[in-house]
Amino acid sequence: MAKNRSRRLRKKLYSDEFTVYGISVSCDLSIDKASEYDVFIDEFIDFVEARNLMIGGGASHSKFDCFVVAEGRYDSVTEDDRVAIETWFINKPECTNVEVSTLVDVNSGI
Repeated sequence: MAKNRSRRLRKKLYSDEFTVYGISVSCDLSIDKASEYDVFIDEFIDFVEARNLMIGGGASHSKFDCFVVAEGRYDSVTEDDRVAIETWFINKPECTNVEVSTLVDVNSGI
């Protein structure tokens, strides 16, 4: 069944050309000291913010999970951003079992 939605409605629903994409990231961490953990988190936040992205999630000294989205209301994480984030984690010796999802619809999870 075809949906004939107006541009205004598509925008409100974040559908079609207004779909917003993000990625989930998870890894195991091998960090013992709180100061090393703080440095790791600060470095990642600086890296993400430099790409005009934001993160939300949780972490401990042994596990890191987050979801990455773009700062702009209708902006999306790009494939280049996804690859850069994956590379950043892979190049960190304290990170193992790095998993970065494909781009997913932020509003519907698909």
